[in-house]
Amino acid sequence: MNATETTVGIGGAAESTDMVLNIGPQHPSTHGVLRLKLVLDGERILHAEPVIGYMHRGAEKLFEARDYRQIIMLANRHDWLSAFSNELGVVLAVERMLGMEVPERAVWTRTLLAELNRVLNHLMFLGSYPLELGGITPVFYAFREREVLQNVMEEVSGGRMHYMFNRVGGLKEDLPAGWSARARAAVAAVRSRMDVFDDLVLGNEIFRGRTRGVGALTPETVHAYGVSGPIARASGVDFDLRRDEPYLAYGELQDTLNVVTRGEGDCLARFECLLEQTHNALDLADACLDRLAELPPGPINQRLPKVLKAPEGHTYAWTENPLGINGYYLVSKGEKTPYRLKLRSASYNNIQALTELLPGTLVADMVAILGSMFFVVGDIDK
Repeated sequence: MNATETTVGIGGAAESTDMVLNIGPQHPSTHGVLRLKLVLDGERILHAEPVIGYMHRGAEKLFEARDYRQIIMLANRHDWLSAFSNELGVVLAVERMLGMEVPERAVWTRTLLAELNRVLNHLMFLGSYPLELGGITPVFYAFREREVLQNVMEEVSGGRMHYMFNRVGGLKEDLPAGWSARARAAVAAVRSRMDVFDDLVLGNEIFRGRTRGVGALTPETVHAYGVSGPIARASGVDFDLRRDEPYLAYGELQDTLNVVTRGEGDCLARFECLLEQTHNALDLADACLDRLAELPPGPINQRLPKVLKAPEGHTYAWTENPLGINGYYLVSKGEKTPYRLKLRSASYNNIQALTELLPGTLVADMVAILGSMFFVVGDIDK
């Protein structure tokens, strides 16, 4: 007979007792929760296990029961801060299977909207990360700038967060009259006020004290766990699909594109990468607007058959989403629905690195590290 013996420390012996602590599952607005199971020795973390799946919706299984037009609506929801970029991967995969050439106007407009979506995503974290460390002011500035950009995204697509604007073969429709000028004004307005984050956050000695040297992620861990995006680049892993395997119009934007890296790999480096990348995304948006102004009028999509079927075969389309690499592995049996559509989301891989990052740190630093991993729970649970 196997007996389980539990020793409970009493009095002085309690000092040597490890404690298991559950952080969560919780979320301020309860649309996605992450649980961390920590083993503590006093205030120091000995072991950390992210417990996921509280929000799993079976998106990959639902993809198999939807045709290629309907999948776009489902796909834009797993990372709800990067909806346009999520849609993009699906349509690029289907277009590749079909061997379809997309009109130039659609290519440049997609690139523009993808970069505006990147700024929207980053602004959320630029505001919410200081909030998690006790600084309430930056989030108000972040939301002000998000509203300015969301207005132009809403005008072009009709959606505030879930744009549903990509189509296989291009985009839903052309840009509204005068929209380019309003988009240019919005980009200029946001750029003119971005120094708030430089001064208010990066210039704050408390913020720097809580983040410098905390939660350093090594390049080896980045490679081992498949971490990508600003988090990987903050650890010196110089990889960005927009430069290294260009898609859309990024091949022609290499002079404007700046892949931001840092060597420290700590919380501060991750925030700096995110901030600098936001500045660069605004520059890329301006470059796209310049190019769109030079293009002659033309179609923004391809005419599609009433029933769209991808030919038999398989392909993998990956994009540099705001939070990292987002990939769709599409397997088709020649039907109007995919046989399999596997989603490789950025947040899922990024969050696994917490098992390496948290042990050895203090509970007080856990929030600083967790917040600097910049994840969306729906992107983890899918």
